[in-house]
Amino acid sequence: MNTPYLAIIGGSGLYAFEGLENTRRHAIDTPYGAPSCEILTGDFSCHRLAFLARHGEQHSVLPHRVNYRANLWALHSLGVRRVVAVNAVGGIRADMGSGTMVVPDQLIDYSYGRYSSFYDTDNAKVKHVEFAEPYTQSLRQDLLAAMKLAELPVIAGGCYGVTQGPRFETRAEIARMRRDGCDLVGMTSMPEAVLACELGMDYACLALVSNFAAGCGDGQAFTVEEILKNLSTITVNVPPVVLALLKLQGAAA
Repeated sequence: MNTPYLAIIGGSGLYAFEGLENTRRHAIDTPYGAPSCEILTGDFSCHRLAFLARHGEQHSVLPHRVNYRANLWALHSLGVRRVVAVNAVGGIRADMGSGTMVVPDQLIDYSYGRYSSFYDTDNAKVKHVEFAEPYTQSLRQDLLAAMKLAELPVIAGGCYGVTQGPRFETRAEIARMRRDGCDLVGMTSMPEAVLACELGMDYACLALVSNFAAGCGDGQAFTVEEILKNLSTITVNVPPVVLALLKLQGAAA
């Protein structure tokens, strides 16, 4: 009961986890520096859960400056072995408009200059990890089952294109990403996914679509205010999904 086996990493619009009780804050110093913020552990409907706000509790950490290695290392040190990453994204595919929830199964990494391995240190051994399936299939299926149990609509599958940020993309960049096969665009699924893989943690993404990407949908421009407003209406679905996932996880234990 004291070890959080599951963690939620909250993205833009999700800086706290409603319903978490008997909370404890963990300020963890890792070999890679400090995480984005203190990690919260607590009880959620009789289940132990960990929560970390990827961008900090005040959204003070830009996507390309997130200390992904420290975040994953700290969660792992607390006993977390399954991670559901909640990511705010833009929709490229026509059926992935604002308010859509997607559990992607693939990604393409367009980011650069980020520390993407725990083995990228002086005198470290060279290690290559198998990454053909960037999101853990078993956790993806459990997450999809949880969405069904919570009676929430979801799109199963899709390719997440990871851009550098913090700026949004040009129309030409989104057009290229569409040609590459991307269905969603966001800034934070890498190197988070591969770092979880290196630590042997199950990792899946719950993508919350806040808007159509540049040139998609009706082609109208969007504002940050509109994005945040849209996210506020969809992030309320996260706790019910997590509760359903924990129930399924407990039933399978």
